[in-house]
Amino acid sequence: MKVLLVNGSPHKEGCTNIALKEIESQLKNSNIETEFFWLGIQPISGCIGCNKCLKTNNRCFINDKVNEFLDKVEYADGFIFGSPVHFAAASGALTSFLDRVFYGRGNLFAGKVCSSVVSCRRGGATAAFDQINKYALMSNMYIVGSSYWNQIHGTCPKEALQDEEGLQTMRNLAKNMEYMLKCIENAKQNGIEKPKYEPKIKTNFIS
Repeated sequence: MKVLLVNGSPHKEGCTNIALKEIESQLKNSNIETEFFWLGIQPISGCIGCNKCLKTNNRCFINDKVNEFLDKVEYADGFIFGSPVHFAAASGALTSFLDRVFYGRGNLFAGKVCSSVVSCRRGGATAAFDQINKYALMSNMYIVGSSYWNQIHGTCPKEALQDEEGLQTMRNLAKNMEYMLKCIENAKQNGIEKPKYEPKIKTNFIS
């Protein structure tokens, strides 16, 4: 079992990384394989809705971090998307990244486990948290919660490390993800198949 931890902060070793590292440590203690994926600081274009990716093996014509990540999706069982809070929302880089990653690709993520974490100085965390979760909610994924909103507070890593409740929330999140992953694996081994979905129906309201 493998979990990809995506860091959507421009600061590779910032507060978002503190939250993700706390999750990683707990997952490793449970023998869950992990891999970090940092979006970096190069611009990430938003989706332009050209639909070319739907004809080219789910890969975007812009060959950047999005395609690099999509190459790893097939081999991952769980995902955690982390972001700092920018104006009560996820970072622009992560938003553009997720718009393109999930566009027309629900089949790549269906039946897999997902969660999101956010870091902030003070406010806006739950709005950003809710925004990131929506990608999974419409992709037939199983969202993992914790003992509180998945958020950590601090203006720098040193302060984030003092947020004991936030760190505990991350550890509990990791425990819940481990449990979900093992339940899915156990179901598979005992012949319990994942849901088979009907062909997609799209209803437009203008004829």
